[in-house]
Amino acid sequence: MDFNGSDTIPGPRTEDHLPHTAQAAVKIVIVGGFGVGKTTMVGSVSDIRPLTTEETMTQAGIGVDDNYGSESKTATTVAMDFGRISITDKLVLYLFGTPGQERFWFLWNGLFEGALGAVVLVDTRRLEVSFDVMGRLEERGVPFVVAINSFPDAPRYPVEELRTALDLTPDIPIMDCDVRRRASSKEVLMTLMRFLHSLALSGALT
Repeated sequence: MDFNGSDTIPGPRTEDHLPHTAQAAVKIVIVGGFGVGKTTMVGSVSDIRPLTTEETMTQAGIGVDDNYGSESKTATTVAMDFGRISITDKLVLYLFGTPGQERFWFLWNGLFEGALGAVVLVDTRRLEVSFDVMGRLEERGVPFVVAINSFPDAPRYPVEELRTALDLTPDIPIMDCDVRRRASSKEVLMTLMRFLHSLALSGALT
């Protein structure tokens, strides 16, 4: 491209512009283990073309990354995913998806800065991965809801059994979802916003 000529750097698409009615923006992080659907969720629900930092998986990850249940996965997030959704005319959510592999978890600290809340995506084939994820959120005092992503070959459990298995307190919302579906992903985000609102009213959210 000749920057001195007639060619210009393309700007954002019209549909990517922040709505002029927006008055408040909230940062939300979407976390979970490797291959639980974080990139898919951001992509399915974002009003704008999502920013992804996916790279092709290589032999270097063998024996390092736990890809159980995601053996066919060929790319992985190495920094973050980013999207945006307007919940109302006045409220906008900025969505940040975190990398799932433990070797990239050092990036989480920066992504958590300024986050009002989080969605923890869970794969029932690998429940044990969720404990470290939720532990990190609790350490930083980030409120979260838990969304059980539906995989065709994943075992199904009643929600209250999963609450017990994940050692969740009764106040933390937990729900089933299909992150491929925009309506399902949006309902998860709405549940998080209602949860944050209830915490704010009780004085638990500072």
